[in-house]
Amino acid sequence: MIRSLWVMVLSLAITGCGGLLHSNARPDQVYFLRATPIQGSASAAPLRVSLRLSPPIPAPGLESAQIVLVQPDRRMSFYLASRWAAPTSRVIETLTVEKLRGSGLWQSVGDSTTSFPADYVLQVFVRRFEADYTGGNTAPEVHVVLDCMLGKREGREVIASFLAEGSATATANKLGAVVAAFETATNTALDSVSAQTAQAARSWSGP
Repeated sequence: MIRSLWVMVLSLAITGCGGLLHSNARPDQVYFLRATPIQGSASAAPLRVSLRLSPPIPAPGLESAQIVLVQPDRRMSFYLASRWAAPTSRVIETLTVEKLRGSGLWQSVGDSTTSFPADYVLQVFVRRFEADYTGGNTAPEVHVVLDCMLGKREGREVIASFLAEGSATATANKLGAVVAAFETATNTALDSVSAQTAQAARSWSGP
């Protein structure tokens, strides 16, 4: 009788564990963005200096991997069951490094994890990275605003600060279309980052 009781208890425990491991919740859809080639960068003379990107600093509300949307009355929200493949700061860092390397203007470009020194350091503040529904249209307009500072590694001297912006209107109020608008706006902003960073370094170091 005692043996039978223990068998029943063990069976219930196994069933309970199985129930805890099972979920009917819809899994998150994970989205990523790609960096597009910079048009005309191949014709520019390359700089014989290296560049390293510091960890981008996100504005309040942009720290996570959630896809942010802004509604009227300054309400911030997120798309349900959807997220970026990494936190916003990491997404921006990866795309920025890829864009700068693809420009062919730098001797080398390193991310924030590299142990190699660089001649210049780029700091990016992510001011906006959102789908904006405040315009009254059904489909949102995506805004990407990056506040950048370029400095010399030696002496920690800031030589330039600038804004890089991009925007794109989604073709429909569907997440796939919104993500496509994010990719367009982000690449527009990063094209500006690449151009302004190279121009600042070139002006500082001379021809």
